[in-house]
Amino acid sequence: MSSLAEVARHAGVSKATASRALSGAAHVSDATRARVAASAAELGFVASTSAASLVTGRTRNVGVVTPFISRWFFGEVIEGIEEALIDAGYDLSLFRVQEDPDLRQRVFDYFLVRKRVDAVITVCVALSPEEIRALAALGKPVVGIGGGIAGMSSLRIDDVAASRLATEHLLSLGHQRILHVGGDQEERMDFHVHAQRLAGFRQAMATAGHRPGDDFAAATEFTIAGGFATGLRVLGNPATRPSAIVAASDEVAIGVILAARQLGIQVPRDLSVVGIDDHDLAEMFGLTTVRQVPRAQGRDAVGMIMASIDAREITSHDLQLPLTLRVRSSTSAPQPD
Repeated sequence: MSSLAEVARHAGVSKATASRALSGAAHVSDATRARVAASAAELGFVASTSAASLVTGRTRNVGVVTPFISRWFFGEVIEGIEEALIDAGYDLSLFRVQEDPDLRQRVFDYFLVRKRVDAVITVCVALSPEEIRALAALGKPVVGIGGGIAGMSSLRIDDVAASRLATEHLLSLGHQRILHVGGDQEERMDFHVHAQRLAGFRQAMATAGHRPGDDFAAATEFTIAGGFATGLRVLGNPATRPSAIVAASDEVAIGVILAARQLGIQVPRDLSVVGIDDHDLAEMFGLTTVRQVPRAQGRDAVGMIMASIDAREITSHDLQLPLTLRVRSSTSAPQPD
């Protein structure tokens, strides 16, 4: 493998200039940086990140903290973060926080410090005051996805508004017997997503003059299987069957549609269904949904981190992302009684 000195000779610059160019340090022209990078690629030279960090004070590594990895939303966000970090020439260190408070504390008090990260991105993790202090002590930029974090930058959708928009769509079609199928209110979920999406449903119904009781909300897991099981339960009796369902996530909505098919209920003739997310499978099922783009949220979070790193300034911005209703074939006006 070639040495840094060989790269410098090939590019016609000093060894110090070659080192600065490859490490991303300042005071190197774009043309020189490109020439050195081309020489390094031609000679097969790979710069040492440890050596580069001594020059720049940067590890070119970003820590990502998330409660889940395999669930669709979280997987999409992480892939967006990874794509953007690769483009920026950064590595990713992934930390999954768990229910065990001691293990969670070790992530914030030990692992993030040991890994020597340049920044931290949290994905739908509501931080405790102690965790906020631990991250602030790092003196590094922090961006939270999914909810506001005191004194730190964040980006998120308005979960209340998303559910309200979905419900208003069904109301505009003339539906009145609408059921909300969402997460279990007793289940802990950071930033109270379950409660906020139920609140948006209730707000829209109240504005339209409806006062739905507890029997107009059914709790389930945020999964296709959860939506399917709950769909079988709430759609089985024609006398109490709603004309439309607001599902708190697309995976729940897809499960409800599959349950309706098994029961011989036609969507949307007999039942309209709307979800939230615009999941990869939403178009396949013709699902009307409130669109968010988690992969783009991951990329945007990296953009905020990089801007802070480049400016050498820790900023605090709360970015609320726009929502779009995607109308497909799963919703229509109710059939006359």
